[in-house]
Amino acid sequence: MPSLLRGWRRWMGKGFTLIELLVVIAIIAILIGLLLPAVQKVREAAARMKCQNNLKQLGLACHGYHDTYSVFPRGGKSDPNQSDWGDDRGSWLVFSLPFMEQDNLFKMLPGPIDGPAGNTAGNNSYNVINKARANAAFLNAHPSYLRCPSDGYNVDQNLANYVGSLGPQCATGPCGYDIHQKFCQPELSGLETNPKSWGYTQSPDHGNDWNASGIRGMFNRLGAKINMASASDGLSNTLLLGESLPEEHDHLVSNANWQSFNGGSAHVSTIVPINYRSNDGANWCSPAQSYRGNWNVSWGFKSKHSGGANFCLGDGSVRFISQSIDHRTYQLLGCRNDGIAVSPP
Repeated sequence: MPSLLRGWRRWMGKGFTLIELLVVIAIIAILIGLLLPAVQKVREAAARMKCQNNLKQLGLACHGYHDTYSVFPRGGKSDPNQSDWGDDRGSWLVFSLPFMEQDNLFKMLPGPIDGPAGNTAGNNSYNVINKARANAAFLNAHPSYLRCPSDGYNVDQNLANYVGSLGPQCATGPCGYDIHQKFCQPELSGLETNPKSWGYTQSPDHGNDWNASGIRGMFNRLGAKINMASASDGLSNTLLLGESLPEEHDHLVSNANWQSFNGGSAHVSTIVPINYRSNDGANWCSPAQSYRGNWNVSWGFKSKHSGGANFCLGDGSVRFISQSIDHRTYQLLGCRNDGIAVSPP
């Protein structure tokens, strides 16, 4: 026993050398370096799955709305008898609240909201969103399902990552740099090499039309009535919703609320390639090719996911579409009635 105690004392008195300590630290650093990318991949996979689930729920809400009113929720205000841009009757995200188990939030609205049949009053007494801004709880509400976990930009603001598709809608910008405009007017830009090879013609800029005939996709901010029957290419072949990034889209960030008809939630065209980057810019329209106030480059579907973005199709299914998708195929997916049915790759 005494010999064991002497051996224990000798061992306890022996420390690590500096070299041994450095080797241990180096091994730990290597292990962390190997594990960190794996952890990040797992975290992004979980965020992407959550993002897809959010889109799925919003797609089901749109279908629930359609089941009730025989039309998809309108992108925004809907009275063609008014040209008042202050007449804010809400976005499709507001109209879909009761179908997202957000009845209490919806009931904060101070009056009737313009439904699919329209109202007969035709006056600003129906300007419910502007009135609701007096209610801080409604104004500051930001349901968690409106944000994709992969986007960490200003998560405490009432912004939204999910937007309705305009399809290949024209969208000139204020900068004189409209590089993507040719994709909304293939018959005028030389892209239409064969008759009906693209299947659609030029459209009103920015989706500014109260009539569905002027809208190529499934949404617009002025309230055109679009239903399942109008997606003649087939719901499974037509984009309904997708992702975008508020910090790269001027209407999504500048208006800073998902409730407004002009808040960006129905302001995304497929003419802009997936994940085309845009930012605030040092000065107005500088540089024009990446300025978020240049709608011809900023009004696109985009995400923080690597290689593409999530979309909800008209049938409610959710797909991740690569940013390398053939651009003509992408336009045909965006247009609901081009007569050329293509399936998502």
